[in-house]
Amino acid sequence: MKKPKIAVVLFNLGGPDRIESVRPFLLNLFNDPAILRVPFFVRPILARIIARARVKPAEANYAILGGKSPLLELTEAQGKALEADLPGYEVRAFIAMRYWHPFSEATARDVMAWNPDEVVLLPLYPHFSTTTTGSSLTAWREAAAKVGLMKKTTAICCYHADPAYLAAMAGLVRAKLDTARASLDPAIPLRVLFSAHGLPEVIVTNGDPYQYQIEQTVAGVVAALDIPGLDSSICYQSRATPQKWIGPSTEEALEKAAHDKVAVLVVPIAFVSEHSETLVELDVEYHELAEKLGVPGYFRVPAANSDPAFIAALAGLVRQAVNGGPGLFRPEGVPACPGNHKDCPHCVAKAA
Repeated sequence: MKKPKIAVVLFNLGGPDRIESVRPFLLNLFNDPAILRVPFFVRPILARIIARARVKPAEANYAILGGKSPLLELTEAQGKALEADLPGYEVRAFIAMRYWHPFSEATARDVMAWNPDEVVLLPLYPHFSTTTTGSSLTAWREAAAKVGLMKKTTAICCYHADPAYLAAMAGLVRAKLDTARASLDPAIPLRVLFSAHGLPEVIVTNGDPYQYQIEQTVAGVVAALDIPGLDSSICYQSRATPQKWIGPSTEEALEKAAHDKVAVLVVPIAFVSEHSETLVELDVEYHELAEKLGVPGYFRVPAANSDPAFIAALAGLVRQAVNGGPGLFRPEGVPACPGNHKDCPHCVAKAA
């Protein structure tokens, strides 16, 4: 019997492939109406201003990483691992980055040339936000229409509360927690800081479900860890615009840790691949800040990358999507967001 031919399209942010790409990458980012929510005639001007202000610091960050982002290679490795974890199908993983190559249009052409039976869109954003998965889905729909790709398509909305995903994240945290605890003086308390990428507060206030879903993931990981008296908290990093962003910031969380005289184990809970915000922001900048503040210990959980349990969780999501599609798909065990999160495609108010 012929195996179903499934194209799995992995969505991610993208990153510069050389120093010269940093500026156009930033321009693409800030020209996205999902990111910079200002009138369309103002956006290009404001995007250039913000990109100009950020290009030198960004270039310095990527210089630390050898002149480019590692995100594409890591995503390619995730795709290969995912293909191997889905033996029941003829699977090929494709990559569609949002702000740098490969863009959705080129990927849609590649998918059409491969001629699958169906397409599964799998965001490497576990948490739905209009600024990430929402923006990527819009770009994909436009690209597919432009190139004439007309295949049965299922888009996975989010998997922030998927039991297999939560178990995979808990496994990564537990392994590093044990290492950190063993290297610390037993008298020094240890706090787990779940650090997620931030968002402007107005986006969340207007109904984006991202912060709610981050909180649900953290609650699920903490429950899976099942450690009595675990000291944990949520914070947000990577502020990119002058607006007020959701908090507390990771800087504030480190200041509190220093005040409380506790060591920290930082978990990049919104990121499933290493990139500049983990390898530079967390490993260099925040580590240096923690030492300067006098935090008695600083440790960091690695991103999932191609961790077998994480890849197995993604494979489970793909199987569910193939059985449950087409359309926008919410995995089993992942509840709809409460009604005040109206930008969630599966908001209970919309479902009613």
